[in-house]
Amino acid sequence: MFSILATESASSAGWISMVVWLVILFAFMYFFMVRPQKKEQQKKNSMLAELAVGDTILTTSGFYGTVIDIADDTVIVEFGSNKNCRIPMQKAAISAVHFLYDNRKFYFYYIKKRHRDWAAAKKNDV
Repeated sequence: MFSILATESASSAGWISMVVWLVILFAFMYFFMVRPQKKEQQKKNSMLAELAVGDTILTTSGFYGTVIDIADDTVIVEFGSNKNCRIPMQKAAISAVHFLYDNRKFYFYYIKKRHRDWAAAKKNDV
């Protein structure tokens, strides 16, 4: 009689530990996979909501362009210095919005980094 009770309590302890591990696993997946994805999606949606005519954008294909017109889910983007290259595209194809000041800051950072790398390579060659 006591052996049957001992077996039942051991098997229930096994089930409880398995449920605890499953809860830990799902909590880990939520905090390290689902939650950051939701935050990133919210950030992108707010960026697209604040999009205005004249903003410089980066598309998912890697092209920089200037927003000419905005419709509900479509934007018309002008690429390069050619004023005749205006392409309608979906808002979902915009990966980042860059402002002129941010582009200059990034450009100067890039030039400084390239110069530093070049100077370090030249120093190592001598």
